[in-house]
Amino acid sequence: MKLPVLAAAILTLTFSSTALSRDTKHLLSLEEAMNTPDAQQKLDDSITFYFADEGHPQVTQRIPGVVTNRKTNAFMKSDEDACSWVFLSAMIALQERAQREGADAVVNITSFYDRQEMSSREEYECHAGGIMAGVALKGDVVKFAD
Repeated sequence: MKLPVLAAAILTLTFSSTALSRDTKHLLSLEEAMNTPDAQQKLDDSITFYFADEGHPQVTQRIPGVVTNRKTNAFMKSDEDACSWVFLSAMIALQERAQREGADAVVNITSFYDRQEMSSREEYECHAGGIMAGVALKGDVVKFAD
């Protein structure tokens, strides 16, 4: 009787740890993420965001390579919900850095998960697991010419 219970416990622990250690890569829509009600409310108009190689006004001052790496609790959330939440957290961090520097915008924003750059005007990279989701972004904080 003890052997089947022990075997069941071992199988449960094995499959549980596998599910919790999952690291699923998602490429999700920037447009959708930037247009959620939370993003509309928390990202103010004082800082403009430009992704990848989007055109922008002439730059007079630049702080290159500003990185934000955010994680959030993904437990009992869909990957998409957790990724949306953590993406917004990363964007808020970029916004706050730009505001502290007296900048106008963040340009050349790319995904930078695990220090691997992924440049896109349409998608951002998020990694989700059983208990955590993460987004890393990299961009240049800039002041535009008047």
